[in-house]
Amino acid sequence: MDYQEIPADAVGLPKHHQATHSEKLIITASSLGTVFEWYDFYLYGLLTSIIAAKFLTGLNPTTSFIMALLVFAAGFIVRPFGALVFGKIGDTFGRRYTFIITLVVMGLSTFLVGCLPTYETVGVAAPIMLVVLRMFQGLALGGEYGGAATYVAEHAPNNKRGLYTSWIQITATAGLAMALLIVITVRSPVTGLGEDAFKAWGWRVPYLLSGLFLVVGLWLRLKLHESPVFQKMKSEGTASKAPLTEAFGEWKNLKVVLIAFFGAIAGQAVIWYTGQLYAMYFLEKMLKVDGIQANTLTIIALAMATPFFLFFGWLSDKVGRKPIILGGAALAAVTLFPVFHALTDAANPALAKAQATAPVKVTAFPGECSSQFDPVGGNKFDTTSCDIVKNALAKAAVNYENVAAPAGAIASVTIGGETILAPDPSTVSGDDRKKAIAAFTAKVAGAPEVKAKPAEGDKPAVEAKPAVVGELEKVGYPAKADPAQMNKPLVVALLFYLVLLVTMVYGPIAAMLVELFPSRIRYTSMSLPYHIGNGWLGGLLPAIGFAMVAANGDIYHGFWYPVVVAAATVVIGLFFLPETFRRNIDQ
Repeated sequence: MDYQEIPADAVGLPKHHQATHSEKLIITASSLGTVFEWYDFYLYGLLTSIIAAKFLTGLNPTTSFIMALLVFAAGFIVRPFGALVFGKIGDTFGRRYTFIITLVVMGLSTFLVGCLPTYETVGVAAPIMLVVLRMFQGLALGGEYGGAATYVAEHAPNNKRGLYTSWIQITATAGLAMALLIVITVRSPVTGLGEDAFKAWGWRVPYLLSGLFLVVGLWLRLKLHESPVFQKMKSEGTASKAPLTEAFGEWKNLKVVLIAFFGAIAGQAVIWYTGQLYAMYFLEKMLKVDGIQANTLTIIALAMATPFFLFFGWLSDKVGRKPIILGGAALAAVTLFPVFHALTDAANPALAKAQATAPVKVTAFPGECSSQFDPVGGNKFDTTSCDIVKNALAKAAVNYENVAAPAGAIASVTIGGETILAPDPSTVSGDDRKKAIAAFTAKVAGAPEVKAKPAEGDKPAVEAKPAVVGELEKVGYPAKADPAQMNKPLVVALLFYLVLLVTMVYGPIAAMLVELFPSRIRYTSMSLPYHIGNGWLGGLLPAIGFAMVAANGDIYHGFWYPVVVAAATVVIGLFFLPETFRRNIDQ
């Protein structure tokens, strides 16, 4: 592809077009509408545990959480298809028209999630309807980002394109922060409904609010006119008649798509979802930090780091997009493991101490150990001694090391200096097996006090049972993170660093993607690789990461995924990714 470059000494360049209305309205309407769409999309991520309880009843806790993450990921999986559909519409009929449609589809889908009946009411129809609405959200988001980024870039001065498009890059984090703030407000017993009411029905309120945001976003976007670059193409008759074929069927364009994907987008995607969503899940699920506190600490870090999207967008106009994006990816590849180890020390020091002084080891024959992941919910993990051990530890979210035993050996767990042999499922069955597993689980992880209850109708009487202190608790493994022991400033600093990495790789990338492709196929060409990367590599990261942890036992094992992808992006990007920041995009 041939591009005209902006002279290196150009300062204060005139605009490359005549704007039809104010730049402030362009940026506000484009970015605010996209904020609302990200708010809609990420609400589910923040409410994963509650959604699992409401819509995925009947699965074991580990599988239920991972399945809830996969339902979350369903929206990401269809994003590339949204990019194809709306990318073609955007390159054929216009940018403005397309991202008005995407806003309406997203807003309505999110509002309807707040109206859905739960599994308890309609059974399996509930998760099916939830998945369908998540897929509509994904389709809409697949068309939204490319349209907003392209629209703003095509209105921006050539020498401020990174700064202007960085407002679009803020929207994902701003939408996440907005969702966090509203969830915290509604969930809080001081400002909202309280935890019990929120879990019962209040989780619907943030979804229903999206109806209001849809009205505001639509009102703003209807004030916009078409991009001048697209108007020029239409008037000259140079718009693409077949943008999909031209973008992906011609090697000269497809080659650039592949370079953009492997040399920039892949690393950006895994860093974004590790630094923001996975970090929050890690705090709550693995480090046992209270949900509201995890959300609060995250939103503080997001607020501190968000201005750096604009900073790195502005800086990329001065020094280039490539060194900032690849620099952020390199830092992530090198520092993710030590940062999350430090996060454990800061957020739950009792857990970190227990892991160091009383490590947990599972000794079992590898051939009888399953992954602890059961998508259909039929496996109770009670047919092998290894599964019984690992299921107990997975429920307790405990880090453990695997030690191979010979075939036929009964699995055991060593906690500190105490070794506990698992029940042998081949010698017990039925209720005896259930009692043996319950006794083993209580010995390992403890059991809460059970208060006596008289028989009611068809429900049998419940015998009183005292609380059991498990071996994990005896050696210092806490059931929950103690807020009094938590080093909150350090937790926020570490979360801030992770989001700072996100701003480095994400802030300049919209400008780079716009500059890589000619205007006639720009919407289509940039949208598909972006949404494959962020929808599949990034969106599936939480589910894949936790599945890796469930299979391996090491709570840090899931970080190999983003580290390897980020490192590969650095290598490929260094050799193949071109610098684009001086390109003229009017062509």
